[in-house]
Amino acid sequence: MDLPHHGYRATKPRARAAPPGAESVLFDDTSSAPPAMNSQGYYTPGYNVGAQSNDMQGGIGVNNLFTDPMANAAMMYGSSIANQGKDMVNKEIGRFMSVNKLKYFFAVDSKYVMKKLMILMFPYTHQDWEVRYHRDTPLTPRQDVNAPDLYIPTMAFITYILLAGMALGIQKRFSPEVLGLCASTALVWIIIEVLVMLLSLYLLTVHSDLTTFDLIAYSGYKYVGMIFTVLCGLLFGSDGYYVALAWSSCALMFFIVRSLKMKIIPSLSSDSMTTGSSAKPQFRLYITVVTAIFQPIIIYWLTSHLVR
Repeated sequence: MDLPHHGYRATKPRARAAPPGAESVLFDDTSSAPPAMNSQGYYTPGYNVGAQSNDMQGGIGVNNLFTDPMANAAMMYGSSIANQGKDMVNKEIGRFMSVNKLKYFFAVDSKYVMKKLMILMFPYTHQDWEVRYHRDTPLTPRQDVNAPDLYIPTMAFITYILLAGMALGIQKRFSPEVLGLCASTALVWIIIEVLVMLLSLYLLTVHSDLTTFDLIAYSGYKYVGMIFTVLCGLLFGSDGYYVALAWSSCALMFFIVRSLKMKIIPSLSSDSMTTGSSAKPQFRLYITVVTAIFQPIIIYWLTSHLVR
C-alpha cells in the first residue's frame, strides 16, 4: 500500500545540461554591427566604441562644429577678447618699459662681448669713447663697442651669484638663505644706485640722452670687476683680493668717467645756451665723479665677506 506524501510532490530527476558546444554563444557579437539606440537617442551599453558608424562621424563631427554659426560666433568673440587682453597687457608693459628698447640692449655678439670685457678690464688703452649714431639713433652694441648693453651685466650678475655660492661652499658657510641674501643685496644696490642717479639728474636739471636702461647697464658693469676680485681672492688669498680690488676699482672708475662724460658733460654746452637754468654747471659735473667714486665702495661691500 502506497503511503501518501504530505507536503511533497514527486519530481523527476533533472538531467544534467550538456556543455556548450561551438554553436552556442553566450553573448551576441556586436563588433560588426552598429550600436543600437534607444528611443531617447542614447547608445545601449556593451557596444564597441571604436566602431562608430559613418553617420555619427559625419553628423556631429569636427566639420559640423566649424559650420555651426553659433560656434563660429563664439570663436570670433573669444578671439576678439583674447586680442583685447593682449593689447591691454602690452600697453601696461609699455608704460614701464619698451620691448623694442630692451631688445636694443641685448643686440650683441661674441666679438662685441670680448671687446667690451677687454675695455672694462683695460680701459686705459681705449681711445675712442664716442657713441656713434645713425640718423639720430644710436647704433646697436654689436655695431658700436661704446654702446651700453644689458647682456654683460645680466650674465655677470648670474655668474657672481654662482661664484658666491661656490665661495661660501668652500668656506663651509653655504646655505640657501645666505645665497638668497647675497643675491637680493646685490640687486638692491643696483636699484638704489639707479634711483639716486635718476633723482640727481632730475634735481640738477641735467638734460641728457641717458635712459634708465643706460644707467642699469653702467651700474651692472661692476659685476665683471667683482667676479675678477672674488676669483683672485679665492686663488691667492687676501693679498690677491686687495690687489684685484684696487685694479678693478680703478679700471671701473676710469670707464665710468669716460663713458658718462660723453653723455652728461656735452649737455652742459647746450644747457648754457638756454635761459632759466636753476642749477650750476659744476654741480652737474659732480654726478660723474660721485658715481665713479661710489663703485669701489659697492664692490668691496659685496665681495669682502666672500673671501677670508
